[in-house]
Amino acid sequence: MPRLSARDVLAVTAQPVLLLAVAAVFLLTEGRGWDTGRAVLLFQFTVLGYLVLLEFLIPYDRSWQPERREWGWYGVYYVLTAVGGTLGQNLVLYAVGKVARRDPWLPLWAEIPVALLLGSLASYAVHRAGHTYAWLWRLHGVHHVPTKVNAGNNGVNHVLDVVISQGFVQLALALVGFSERTVFAVGLFVVAQGYFVHANVRVRLGLLNHVLSGPEQHRLHHSTDLSEAGHYASDLSVWDRVFGTFTWRPGREPESVGLTDPGSFPDTGAVLATLVHPWRRSVG
Repeated sequence: MPRLSARDVLAVTAQPVLLLAVAAVFLLTEGRGWDTGRAVLLFQFTVLGYLVLLEFLIPYDRSWQPERREWGWYGVYYVLTAVGGTLGQNLVLYAVGKVARRDPWLPLWAEIPVALLLGSLASYAVHRAGHTYAWLWRLHGVHHVPTKVNAGNNGVNHVLDVVISQGFVQLALALVGFSERTVFAVGLFVVAQGYFVHANVRVRLGLLNHVLSGPEQHRLHHSTDLSEAGHYASDLSVWDRVFGTFTWRPGREPESVGLTDPGSFPDTGAVLATLVHPWRRSVG
């Protein structure tokens, strides 16, 4: 039996470690009464740090490592998205607090998996809509401008795209009647998965690819070859299976990532032009 190297171990354990971290943060927050908003923020930065470290240890493509100027852009997008998203979602969060149940309608151990499935379905629907409807694509296409995929540019989004997608999922969970504790648990999972699928890491998830989304699938989603660019689920890949948008197979990798028509969007570094782009008239 061949001996496993440290990189082999990291490639196999990268996602399980992240999932264990999700469970640990949820249990600690519940048990110690931590503020959930602060817990999510700290968890987000911890996940990003973990994945950036993995990108150096087991990179998929070293040329996809962010340059210093790109980190600067990513920081600007992160701040804009965080500030704009928070302001835009105040009404959403208010509504969630009003309609979400404080006590689970199922035992918590059963409610969380059901919420994960339904939340993932809502996320799949709004993501696929962002690739289907022209005006929504003018928002979501901002995320597909970079010609590399890494944990840092997970945050390259138009503010309104974040408000629409996150708000849709949060309201869907709340209106069904899931408790605030369950919505918090799902939120932690979505944060972890959102960064993980964008990570520039060479992982081997094997059969897990048919249940959980991972970098192997999401790189195909960013492919310039639209015949393989399915994978609209960023958390549970089962919905791509159900709706026929699952294109991954072992060894399948995109030749290039980004836009099929790069001139249709401003460059990532042109932040102000990107923000007003959805309201500009299409050229031609």
